[in-house]
Amino acid sequence: MNKVISDMDSGQMPDFMKKHLRLYLESGGKEGHMWDASLAGPGLGLVPTLLLTTVGRKTGKKRILPLIYGKVDGNYIVIGSKGGSDSHAKWYLNLLANPDAEIQVATEHFKVRARIAEGEERAKIWNHMLTVYPPYADYQARTSRHIPVVVLEKQG
Repeated sequence: MNKVISDMDSGQMPDFMKKHLRLYLESGGKEGHMWDASLAGPGLGLVPTLLLTTVGRKTGKKRILPLIYGKVDGNYIVIGSKGGSDSHAKWYLNLLANPDAEIQVATEHFKVRARIAEGEERAKIWNHMLTVYPPYADYQARTSRHIPVVVLEKQG
């Protein structure tokens, strides 16, 4: 765990996200699963988060970060919004290069395989995720980039 935190501290993760990740990791997921999104914007309340571990496409090192998630049809859903940035999140690019990943949801750990939702499936999931975290609509309005909807399917 200390190695992960050390890597996190050397990255470009915002301070509020570093604090959240530390809490999640150090408590073994007993704390941090429900995140106070009002830290990112007023009136947002608690949202569910998971920890996603990917393998860096350039470094081959494990990378971990907290992400807001939803569940649709038994799958975990994460959104590659990067706050409405015009560039994709590094974790998303890592999943494109290697879709096999791990997630921690509260105290449970799973191996997953990522795929990108498209078409009607994407629209259905996107609308669901707007109920989980409404600012995704604002993020999409900020960018011409098509924000990816990532389905994480449990393996094994």
